[in-house]
Amino acid sequence: MTAPAGPLPSRDELLSIALEAATAAASLITGDRPEDLGAETKSSPTDLVTLMDRRSEALIAETIRRYRPDDRIVGEEAAGADPVDPVGEPSGVTWWVDPIDGTTNYVYDHPGYAVSVAAQLDGRTVAGVVADPTHGRVYRATLGGGAFCDDEHTGRSLRLDLGDPPPLDRALVATGFSYLPDVRATQARVVAELIARVRDIRRMGAAALDLCSVASGRVDAYYEAGLSVWDYAAGALVAGEAGASVTALDGSQVRPGSVLCAHPRLAERLIEELRVIGPGDSIGPGE
Repeated sequence: MTAPAGPLPSRDELLSIALEAATAAASLITGDRPEDLGAETKSSPTDLVTLMDRRSEALIAETIRRYRPDDRIVGEEAAGADPVDPVGEPSGVTWWVDPIDGTTNYVYDHPGYAVSVAAQLDGRTVAGVVADPTHGRVYRATLGGGAFCDDEHTGRSLRLDLGDPPPLDRALVATGFSYLPDVRATQARVVAELIARVRDIRRMGAAALDLCSVASGRVDAYYEAGLSVWDYAAGALVAGEAGASVTALDGSQVRPGSVLCAHPRLAERLIEELRVIGPGDSIGPGE
């Protein structure tokens, strides 16, 4: 492993950069939204990318490089680097960027999209920001420093802290689906089995916001197969710092393709139910 160049940055320093980058990008995609988004397809006919995804990612990369030019930036639209294992980069810092999480919602002008920026030190997420411009909320967290939601409408900053969870049969559970038709069909069968065992299911279309919704109590749990690191890195830190358990679907360490988030007691029950239903871990791309 190559030794980091110079002293490692503090978590607060990385959070400050992530905040500036994410909020600037959120302002860009809402305030500078063109009539023609130039939407194109990626992995399937339903997997969209717009010119604003690319502009947002470029702005985030430019902001990060202004302060930390030697860091590695891994963006969903490949503005900075190829998405490979970040461990061993010269600066010791890798940024995981989702310039518009929930692009389909954004294309339809439907509430439920965000900008997600996370900083990792040697593979461990230490700072993360999820900016939700539709609702005027910015979620932020540092490892060991807690999770917060800043509300631009009220001007208040709320520390996020999970309360006691409901039993599984009264839990509101969020999930998401792959863009690949065969995988989506399998995921739909899992939902059809699970919905009778919980209060209800929500499918909102933005993984980072789903994780922050667990942290803020808007849903009780969230699970999804098929995600990439940029989808969950920042949101998982926010949820974890609020007291949630963030694991893979089988309860092992969270990993690309497999994310489950809930209060630790509720997570145990949901993992058990999903094990009985048997969704497996899809590698198809998520939101």
